[in-house]
Amino acid sequence: MSDNAIDVIGLQTHYGAREILKKIDVGIPRGKTTVVLGGSGCGKSTFLKHLIGLLKPTRGEILFDGKNIAGLNENELNEVRKRMGVLFQGAALLNSMTIADNVALPLREHTKLNDSTIGIMVRMKLDLVGLSGFDNFYPSQLSGGMKKRAGLARAIALDPELLFFDEPSAGLDPLTAAGLDELILKLNKVFRMTIVVVTHELPSVFMIADYVIMLDLGNVIFAGPLEDLKKSENPKIRSFLERKPEQDTYSPDDYFRVIAGD
Repeated sequence: MSDNAIDVIGLQTHYGAREILKKIDVGIPRGKTTVVLGGSGCGKSTFLKHLIGLLKPTRGEILFDGKNIAGLNENELNEVRKRMGVLFQGAALLNSMTIADNVALPLREHTKLNDSTIGIMVRMKLDLVGLSGFDNFYPSQLSGGMKKRAGLARAIALDPELLFFDEPSAGLDPLTAAGLDELILKLNKVFRMTIVVVTHELPSVFMIADYVIMLDLGNVIFAGPLEDLKKSENPKIRSFLERKPEQDTYSPDDYFRVIAGD
């Protein structure tokens, strides 16, 4: 068995004629929290979409348990996704359903558990994320941070092996963001989940990361432990960590990535 939960080999992606990700070769260490880091337009959200099978690459492989998920059909991919949980940037809760029903949804869709057992599991997940007693609230009745926690409870409903976060601190105040970081640490420590977090928030990186993959304009410019990132002498990395903007030398093609999103 590989020490990595996922191995990415020669990953390339194009939007039309423009190359967005450029022959990426990295691994996601098993049982650790990996942060995918970089500025706007670096390709990190596009990279995440490949890891969870939402985008097909132009070339390359994404190996999970020896299977190239980039080559699976939709039914095969859905089986793999049952072993993954995703917290999207906006939580992606269904506004017409209570928080309990949102969390119960994957259990009802993908298991044959009876309602009583599902109810117990939902309460366990809500308690785990600090939302005990909010079962019958609707998303519109929750704060931004509480919505993120509810989305996380749904993401872990099926006890996934891999858990993905897309900009979990986006739109949150510093204290709420720190609380979410603490929850990520708890999930990794208690359940030994493999966690992948896409972010550009340095306080979160320094708090939660075991391993860091840093992208710049579709290239991997660093992959390794957090402590090695802090010691890197790469000018782009130093500029990012020290919040000192480099001289603007981007081409029009570079700016396309910013307009298209991460």
